[in-house]
Amino acid sequence: MKQLTVLVAVAGALAGCGPVRSTANILDAEVQIQAARTAGAEQKAAYEWTAANLYIHKAREEVSHSDYQAGVKFAVKASEFANAAREKAMASGDSESNSADSPRPTP
Repeated sequence: MKQLTVLVAVAGALAGCGPVRSTANILDAEVQIQAARTAGAEQKAAYEWTAANLYIHKAREEVSHSDYQAGVKFAVKASEFANAAREKAMASGDSESNSADSPRPTP
């Protein structure tokens, strides 16, 4: 009887992990998307920016239907694309600033 009680308690605890994990991943993706926006990814990394926003929208949709595993999967993809967008935007900004700072030869 004691083993059954422990089993039920563990099963109950694990059942609550889905919403917590999906929420944490969605929040992480939102932070990554905000960082990409700050880096200028909307203009400099349009493909990655769009993919990140579509994936986070799909993650929220899946979680709203209580499909937490799919929500986690889409939130992770959103985070990856947002990170790639931020890196691409920052690299694009660095190359533009380096070319603007370098002296131009006079004719």
